[in-house]
Amino acid sequence: MKNSLTNDWVLEKIKSEFDTAVIASSEPYNLLTIEVSADKTLAIIEWLKHEPSLLVAYLTNVGAVHYPDDKGREIAVVYHLHSLINNFRIRLKAYLSVDNPQIDSIVSIHSSANWMERETYDFYGVQFVGHPNLTRILNEDSMDYFPMRKEYHMEDATREDKDDRFFGR
Repeated sequence: MKNSLTNDWVLEKIKSEFDTAVIASSEPYNLLTIEVSADKTLAIIEWLKHEPSLLVAYLTNVGAVHYPDDKGREIAVVYHLHSLINNFRIRLKAYLSVDNPQIDSIVSIHSSANWMERETYDFYGVQFVGHPNLTRILNEDSMDYFPMRKEYHMEDATREDKDDRFFGR
């Protein structure tokens, strides 16, 4: 199957193995994007890496997005994976509640996820269960908040020293 993977074929292959874990799919800019159940993410990523017809063995990125208005699904953990052999890319998304943002760590599958998961924890507060050293990586340890969450105003509305005419407002 080398170099002949299509989005439809890969999606059907994943659904045949993890039917109930696949919640939704789309193809923005022809990139297969699949929303998966958070509790099955580790199993899916491991299967993608070892499935002989896919060999999606390269982790490009792990990150998160905060959607504060999506109750119960405020934090999206996003994985970008690549099959270098088949020249195929896929994006997986798993949504978590901001009240309990926990998901299994994939460091046991992709050691390169170590620092990416630490950065995602540092900025969004995602708890990667089973991570060998889930500590802050860029921010100070004393911080009791996660700065990339959209919980804070971008600027102080009470400032009087700023002229909004120069900022297109």
